[in-house]
Amino acid sequence: LQLPRFDDVNLLRRGTSRVRVKRCRVSSPDAFQYLMKETPLSNCERRFLLRAIEEKKRLDGRQTYDYRNIKISFGTDYGCCIVELGKTRVLGQVSCELVSPKLNRATEGILFFNLELSQMAAPAFEPGRQSDLLVKLNRLLERCLRNSKCIDTESLCVVAGEKVWQIRVDLHLLNHDGNIIDAASIAAIVALCHFRRPDVSVQGDEVTLYTLEERDPVPLSIHHMPICVSFAFFQQGTYLLVDPNEREERVMDGLLVIAMNKHREICTIQSSGGIMLLKDQVLRCSKIAGVKVAEITELIQKALENDQKVRKEGGKFGFAESIANQKITAFRMEKAPVDTSDVEEKAEEIICEAEPPSEVVSKPVLWTPGTAQIGEGIENSWGDLEDSEKEDEDEGGSDEAIILDSIKMDTGEVSNIGSQDAPIVLSDSEEEEMIILEPDKNPKKIRTQTISATQVKAPSKKPVKKRKKKRAAN
Repeated sequence: LQLPRFDDVNLLRRGTSRVRVKRCRVSSPDAFQYLMKETPLSNCERRFLLRAIEEKKRLDGRQTYDYRNIKISFGTDYGCCIVELGKTRVLGQVSCELVSPKLNRATEGILFFNLELSQMAAPAFEPGRQSDLLVKLNRLLERCLRNSKCIDTESLCVVAGEKVWQIRVDLHLLNHDGNIIDAASIAAIVALCHFRRPDVSVQGDEVTLYTLEERDPVPLSIHHMPICVSFAFFQQGTYLLVDPNEREERVMDGLLVIAMNKHREICTIQSSGGIMLLKDQVLRCSKIAGVKVAEITELIQKALENDQKVRKEGGKFGFAESIANQKITAFRMEKAPVDTSDVEEKAEEIICEAEPPSEVVSKPVLWTPGTAQIGEGIENSWGDLEDSEKEDEDEGGSDEAIILDSIKMDTGEVSNIGSQDAPIVLSDSEEEEMIILEPDKNPKKIRTQTISATQVKAPSKKPVKKRKKKRAAN
């Protein structure tokens, strides 16, 4: 892969080293993807797409020759529209200006097209740099719309050799999901059909420009509406798809673009990619393009008529009304109609065909002490002890026996101590120990019992009171 540059030859110097870089051409689709820094497809995903195409299946459920849904929305100003081709969205805006004509075409107006690929559409597009893909798309638009003479440029002349109208069509790609050229061509021709230029009058050498309030604006004179239709070829032309999306464009071998109007007049044809097409393949694509262009042209005319009708009646129009339920991003789930007329019949059929349910255990099953099971499941194995655990249990039992013997020894010592003087009583409880300060002269049988903390504090107060009385008496 050779990388292109802006200059033909560029010489870089750093210290004593010199590097010479030459400009080259990139012709393969993979090279364009590399330059645009797109995330590459994995081999598994590539094989999956190609296998689905071989089986005449597409990821979005379309057939081989199906187009995605087209939606056209108009703004409040004339010449502003948004065209949605599936998830690919293009904004078109037409503007005009009085300028001097070209020297070799003194009586013709100027028509200029500009397509911009912003980073908002896809992160692979680089800002401030015209990529080869952008140059190719702009040239194809100019050949499709300007070179085909779809607009009467002589009607744009105000004063021959002095003043003509310059019509500028700006196209912005808002979201990229494949087939940019088709969406851009539809947006450009719709914006030109919807545009109205200000009216002018010429009196001698004076040119008067009227505002929209003074005079009604004048529409452009359009002869025909050329529309581009793209065809993607796979496996050296064996398989063909109409209107490829972004994933399908990555795995295609070649692309054929046919610009045609509803009168089946071919305006331009462009083939890209390393693929050789036969005459029959091109003829078949031209027949398909004629059908698709007729359908799209009818849709455009209906959208223009509806917008004109709403504006005359004084109704609400513009982007705020047409796309109120949508968001700026195109990643939105489409509403799927659900048929609920025969739900009960389908439910009964499913219940009849289904297997009967298994027996449900309502009471818990006690497998081993300390465990229980409700419902069906695998038998619990917590209660079964292994050989190693049984040995540990035996060892643990001997330890317990030793501990019990030591406890008996301790209690024996306590009883012997109590038989001599019996001033101290020991208890195995976790509570505080109690010490009897004044034992009785006749020792009674001592009971080893647990005494709470409140009972311990009570007798300790009495000797203190006695000492205070003795001091007072002295």
